[in-house]
Amino acid sequence: MEAHPSFVKGGGEVPVELWRLVEEAVEPLDLEVLEVKEAPGEVLVRLERKDERPITVADLERASRAIEAVLDREDPIPGSYRLLVESPGPKRPLFTRRHFQRFQGLKAKVPGPEGFVGRILRVEEEEVVFQVGKEERRLKIGTFRAHLAEWPEEPR
Repeated sequence: MEAHPSFVKGGGEVPVELWRLVEEAVEPLDLEVLEVKEAPGEVLVRLERKDERPITVADLERASRAIEAVLDREDPIPGSYRLLVESPGPKRPLFTRRHFQRFQGLKAKVPGPEGFVGRILRVEEEEVVFQVGKEERRLKIGTFRAHLAEWPEEPR
């Protein structure tokens, strides 16, 4: 498995093993891992439902128990830490073709030195096409990370 752009550890990457263990824990619950962040004394996991319905508190509770069990068994993190399991919220990360298709028409923020905020126009092949001002910008999926910059009126 390649390192995911949403791995964050003090500016570096979270070990792929941690991501894999979290995925292993939530896969049977039909949940998708959107983000894993590790900071001193804390691991944050953001999830969504694979059926794209809004995630519930019950979903998060089940996921938390499942992740705790796997992390306790495998012990990939030295020392003690607090596990936080959340829904993606309004600044949800976007990184797969389906994410960009799902939120087409909404604005997304692409951070970085050449970052921008633009409306997701469409996905063509392996590129996302954004409307930025009067121009279209194209980025190859998998080479950047983005977050929603606005939230849809109805859950998508």
